[in-house]
Amino acid sequence: MRILGIDPGLQIAGFGVVDVDGPQLQYVASGTIKTTHLERSDLPARLKVLFDGVREVVQRYQPDVASVEIVFVNVNPQATLLLGQARGACITALVSSDLAVAEYTALQMKKAVAGYGKAGKAEVQQMVMRLLKLPALPGKDAADALGLAITHAHVGAAMARLAQASGLDGKMGGNYKAGRSR
Repeated sequence: MRILGIDPGLQIAGFGVVDVDGPQLQYVASGTIKTTHLERSDLPARLKVLFDGVREVVQRYQPDVASVEIVFVNVNPQATLLLGQARGACITALVSSDLAVAEYTALQMKKAVAGYGKAGKAEVQQMVMRLLKLPALPGKDAADALGLAITHAHVGAAMARLAQASGLDGKMGGNYKAGRSR
């Protein structure tokens, strides 16, 4: 199975693609989608860049499923709203490409990757490098995206088995193919 992880951001969104075969993880690709070349005040253009960028990544790497970070509420409500819009553009690009989308908090990702929910960016980068046997540290945004893909590789199968066992499999309704994973 091929998993695409997305770390949404309005200026820089990270993406990471991993292949999963049982317990084996294999790095495929990672990078960023940047809107920094656009005027900060041109929100619609920045959202379009994110949408188009995610669609391009999906087209290029053909993932089977995607995982996206759940937005946290921070001190600045305006920044939270802008991040939410960036996240919405990324999720819309994924579901319009007919991908199932799983969602994980930063705490869930850090716990799955580094073993500690309050791990720092550097710790996540180190663990992603180790888990995927990369020759160098990935960038911070790409590392978070790869961490989300790794998290789904570890947690997603168990969540699917639980949903199937509880009779909730396929009963989500609507076009949104997966809900939050908690």
